[in-house]
Amino acid sequence: MNLKEQISNSKFPVSRQPLVVVVGETASGKSDLGMKIAKEFKGEIIAADSRTVYRGMDIGTAKPMPQDQKQIPHHLIDVVEPNQQFTAADFKKLANQAIKDIRSRGNLPVIVGGTGLYVDSVIFDFNFAPKANQKIRSHLEKLSEEELKNEVLERGGAEVDLNNRRHMIRYLETGGTPKNNTKLIPNILLIGLRLPRQELRERINSRVEKMFRTGLRKEIDDLVEKYGWDAPGMEGIIYKLFRQYKDKKISMGEVKRQFAQKDYLLAKRQRTWFKRNPNIEWFDNPNDALNYAREKLRCAKDGA
Repeated sequence: MNLKEQISNSKFPVSRQPLVVVVGETASGKSDLGMKIAKEFKGEIIAADSRTVYRGMDIGTAKPMPQDQKQIPHHLIDVVEPNQQFTAADFKKLANQAIKDIRSRGNLPVIVGGTGLYVDSVIFDFNFAPKANQKIRSHLEKLSEEELKNEVLERGGAEVDLNNRRHMIRYLETGGTPKNNTKLIPNILLIGLRLPRQELRERINSRVEKMFRTGLRKEIDDLVEKYGWDAPGMEGIIYKLFRQYKDKKISMGEVKRQFAQKDYLLAKRQRTWFKRNPNIEWFDNPNDALNYAREKLRCAKDGA
């Protein structure tokens, strides 16, 4: 048995079970890296993505392929229906339950995702305010678009859709980002993947084309028929663009162009969010990131 097989077939001592967190912008390759780490170290993946929590939204959210989910257990995918609300506080609660469950089997929890608030809620152990009462919501609904935007940005809402009034209000009424949580939880390995701008654009463009080839239009038509356009899960970029197409405001070619462009802008916001965390070890090359993870995790197993 070679060294890699020995590592793969051994479990982490209970006292040294780390939490691996792989972050990065959309289309950066973080999901592939997370899979490789999980395969090599008996890991299970926790998806930190505000869109893949919704059932039936597979192609439009670039959800992990079924074969990947069969190879490696995935958690927090297909958690709620598209017409249900799901918050960062919900994510934190379920993610911590999943981490405990994974560790109870001696396996390695691997958080993979690009939704910064979801990731930070766990690694900084955020304390979210209770859900807002009607008085708070009524106050927020009286604010102008500009006032809402300023308040969201003050609370660190880099990923919030600043063109979506309801999204901003929901973010603010659930407490936004707590400002007093800056210390990482113990025993954590943070890895970030980033790509050169041109390569990122090419990957996003390629992914958009693949989504359309593999049935995105039918998936959205089915979702609209079942849940309507105003369901919480339909607030993603592609669904709003398809609504404009259905209303004959833009062409299908424009849907594709704007989808790729807005996805690229989302990637820039994601990178900005994660760059604020000085604890992340960044890599431009996925192989370098994997080798770094191997070194750190071997040390964790050996107690070095």
